[in-house]
Amino acid sequence: MRVAVFAGSASGVSPRFREAATELGRGLAEAGVGIVYGGGHVGLMGAVADACLAAGGEVIGVMPRSLVDREIAHRGLTDLRVTETMHERKAAMAARADAFVALPGGAGTLEELFEVWTWQHLAIHAKPVAVLEVDGFWRPLLAALDTMTANGFLKPDLRSTLLVARGAASLLAEVEAWQPRAPKWAGGLDPDAPPAP
Repeated sequence: MRVAVFAGSASGVSPRFREAATELGRGLAEAGVGIVYGGGHVGLMGAVADACLAAGGEVIGVMPRSLVDREIAHRGLTDLRVTETMHERKAAMAARADAFVALPGGAGTLEELFEVWTWQHLAIHAKPVAVLEVDGFWRPLLAALDTMTANGFLKPDLRSTLLVARGAASLLAEVEAWQPRAPKWAGGLDPDAPPAP
């Protein structure tokens, strides 16, 4: 089993972010679970990879050539796959992962998280998607999702598919218990859409 980890290329202000990334990497390795991630040696990306490797785990990095050439690639990975584009990178990560988890991060982490979560809603894949909660970091985002749900932009059964984990053991328990929901466009039509003119 492998988990795709989305994480910031920065470490953040609080030392708890790096500690949580380290704990996740070590915990996944100890459970015999590999990691697929963006391939960098910096920030939380590097912390989760280093911890997994130090505990004997498998870490596959996937990085576009343009970033490898800027010398931010982690050179000690189990495997480093080099792609030509960011789109190829994300597709390669998704193909090698059985589940996805986002650690604290910035715009890139959010973009990766929302893409794979949307893919799940559209039945492009049937894999669990989670965030790793660290000191309330994801609380504003989860509140925004609840607001979207309350206002009819996100169906409650789809809102509930975003898992919230608090460590490696919690993540793996959530992943094991997860069951895919019916896709957003079951039958090919949105039942709440207005009739065509």
